[in-house]
Amino acid sequence: MADNKEINIGFVVAEFNRDLTWQMELLGKEHAAFLGAKVTKTIYVPGVYDMPLAVKKMAEDKSLDAVVTIGSVIEGATDHDQVVVAQATRKITDLALEYNKPITLGIAGPGMTRLEASERIDYSKRAVEAAVKMVRRLKEYKQ
Repeated sequence: MADNKEINIGFVVAEFNRDLTWQMELLGKEHAAFLGAKVTKTIYVPGVYDMPLAVKKMAEDKSLDAVVTIGSVIEGATDHDQVVVAQATRKITDLALEYNKPITLGIAGPGMTRLEASERIDYSKRAVEAAVKMVRRLKEYKQ
């Protein structure tokens, strides 16, 4: 991460609920450009639960300054949505610490209806903003 260079972000996008994650992805890319960052790599995974391995691959990529996860987990008839989000977010957090790289959470859910999920498409925008802020602030921090 050289100073004064554009911030390069990787996206890990869940294909499950793609009608929602597609909109989240577009909004995230637009917001990255607005903030002076660029989404240079994207990996699509079947669902949120499948994200950690792809996140790890991106965390290892030295050309990326940060990774943003994008997904939407809608409540079903069981507590499966709770399990999916809890397990994925725990591992995503662990990877950020392991690789010393901002990895942000643009995952809406659990416990949402489809209507609530459509109202939370901006979670991707928030995750991009957090990634850009973390990259800049960590660059500013001198030990």
